[in-house]
Amino acid sequence: MQFTLAQRHALAWTGLIAVAVLILWLLGPVLMPFVVAAVLAYALSPLVRGLSRLSGGRFPRVLAVVLVEFFFVLVLIALLTLLVPILVSELPRMREQLPILLMRGQAVLKPWLQSMGISAALDPESLKAWLLQVFGTSLDEVFKQALTSLRIGGSVALAVVGNLVLVPVVLFYLLLDWRRVVRHVEALVPLPMRSLYDQFIDECDQVLGQYLRGQLSVMALLAVYYSLALWAFGLELAFPIGVFTGLAVFVPYLGFGVGLVLAALAGFLQFTPAEALLMVGVVYGLGQLIESFVLTPRLVGERIGLHPLHVIFALMAFGELFGFVGVLVALPVSAVLLVAIRRLRAQYQASRLYRGA
Repeated sequence: MQFTLAQRHALAWTGLIAVAVLILWLLGPVLMPFVVAAVLAYALSPLVRGLSRLSGGRFPRVLAVVLVEFFFVLVLIALLTLLVPILVSELPRMREQLPILLMRGQAVLKPWLQSMGISAALDPESLKAWLLQVFGTSLDEVFKQALTSLRIGGSVALAVVGNLVLVPVVLFYLLLDWRRVVRHVEALVPLPMRSLYDQFIDECDQVLGQYLRGQLSVMALLAVYYSLALWAFGLELAFPIGVFTGLAVFVPYLGFGVGLVLAALAGFLQFTPAEALLMVGVVYGLGQLIESFVLTPRLVGERIGLHPLHVIFALMAFGELFGFVGVLVALPVSAVLLVAIRRLRAQYQASRLYRGA
């Protein structure tokens, strides 16, 4: 069977893509720290360039890389510590208040269930014993249990610690030599395709950059909104829950749902059920409207084409196929696929098959 030149090129590129996908699938655990570092390097490299440009070229690149990476790690640690005050404050309250709340709920629901012929009752002593068992563990005991688990699963713990150490190291070298890495990749592109490749990559970079910048702006504004709105209702943990909710919206709907559950739980433990429901309904209902109809259309923009449903599907599909590595590459790959689909659609609409000529 004779193949045309175009068909041979298509088969060659299909084979290369299949090999790359197979390598990613087989070496997922090994590649994870490198993929994490590559994604972070793509996102942080504009900051390094901007810092060097602001200094007029007098700022050494290695120092700019160190400062950007240090600031990023500092922000990441600060975000992780947001959950600490929630756990420290809410666990003792859960142990004391949940039995009372559940008995109140039983007093309200029991007559209604009995009117429907359903018999349901909670044993207060059993419930109290179960809650003491679940929430009675102190943070020191949790830390000791975690250390015991790490000693039992030594290989897993070693892998986790190794990745935590390896990612910053790989990120440092990628940020330091990012332009050289990009040039090495470009050197592999066939010369006749270099112009098409440059146009394609520029469009992918524009789509992904616009999405990331817009999404970061949405996250920052929502973090301020949720913190101030929960504080206006008098919630003690308004700042950590509000900031967590605003930043967690990067994962569409899932982050919003987790923040809503945390706010509802803190509200039930501090206010009456009616006041807690009113607070959560007003703050999170208005926040969802602001995000969906004001912030996301204006700051992210429909012109980018990465609809939240596209993001959800990409995260789930790539996570199912490639695990944690798939989640990391879902957004960049989605941007590339989006640009490719746009170009294929444009070629199809210009073809004889579509026009009927």
